[in-house]
Amino acid sequence: MAKTRRDFLKTVGAAAIGTGAVLAGTRKVHAQTKPQFKWKATTLWSAAELTYKVFSDFCARVKKLTDGRLEITPFPAGAVVGTFECLDAVSKNVLQAMNQWPGYWTGKDPAFASIGDMIFAYYHPWEKDAWYHYKGGLQMLRDLYAKYNVYCVGVTWWGVESIPSKKPLRKIEDFKGLKFRAPHGMTADLMTKLGASVIILPGGEVYSALERGVVDAADWGTPSMNYRLGFHEVTKYFNYPGSHSMPDGDFCVNMDEWKKLPEDIKLILEAAVREFAWDTVERVAIDDIRAIGEMKKKGLTPIAWSEEELQRFRAVVETIWDEWAAKSSLSKKIIDSQKAWLKELGRIK
Repeated sequence: MAKTRRDFLKTVGAAAIGTGAVLAGTRKVHAQTKPQFKWKATTLWSAAELTYKVFSDFCARVKKLTDGRLEITPFPAGAVVGTFECLDAVSKNVLQAMNQWPGYWTGKDPAFASIGDMIFAYYHPWEKDAWYHYKGGLQMLRDLYAKYNVYCVGVTWWGVESIPSKKPLRKIEDFKGLKFRAPHGMTADLMTKLGASVIILPGGEVYSALERGVVDAADWGTPSMNYRLGFHEVTKYFNYPGSHSMPDGDFCVNMDEWKKLPEDIKLILEAAVREFAWDTVERVAIDDIRAIGEMKKKGLTPIAWSEEELQRFRAVVETIWDEWAAKSSLSKKIIDSQKAWLKELGRIK
């Protein structure tokens, strides 16, 4: 009986090994016959940034999840085309994908600014992310990009930004007469309304501008991003928790390339972008904690705005929202939708 049992097990084992070999061979042949999609993708981050590392990890993750069928080669900011040319490059298929900030394309349509960073609106990425996925925001962004032969797969985040400053900025009145570096768009409009002198500078010139006194404060990134650029060496204060700006990122692809993808890869890519978004938020948040601790040790002072002060800012900002809503029909639709969501959140009345 025992011998018969052993013989049976040997037979089954041999069959299993044989079947495994056949399946392995089948997988190998199947993999060789799968269509291969190779994309070049740029991001808005320099190679030295943590966020570039996260983007590179996302590209590697997509290759793994698709069993090598979609390979995305990441490039840092400016490596292929200039930042402001990225949308045109993806539209024309010079690049197949990009991870950028929608506000860069404000010159093409003001709705890009209205959707890319509605200043003083949100306290945490989940709030805006919920608007995108459950209040119709993502479809609005896709409609906006579709005009340029581009498909927005999804949105990404890096967190609420902080303002490094040479002077303490505790209330609205402290901005009057301040020399402030700001990007084009709503932030520049706000600073002008508050009586600040707005100076538009590329990111690479912000440190020297702070050092030489060309500007007193700057709108740039989260605490750890600002720390990595050395702003703590030429400023004494930073606002934290931040609340003035929480820009969106996105991951967009050439529309023709998107249509070529099999349905399963499209689903994988959409899921991977959501994973990428929260991977970025959490890794940047951890790095912010480290940077804040280092800045405190170096004698820098964090400044938190009270809820009452935030409401004062928001009263001014709401007039700016309305001004941007008047710039185009889609801009109005985007801002009205976000205002309805902010009312649900209890931020505005």
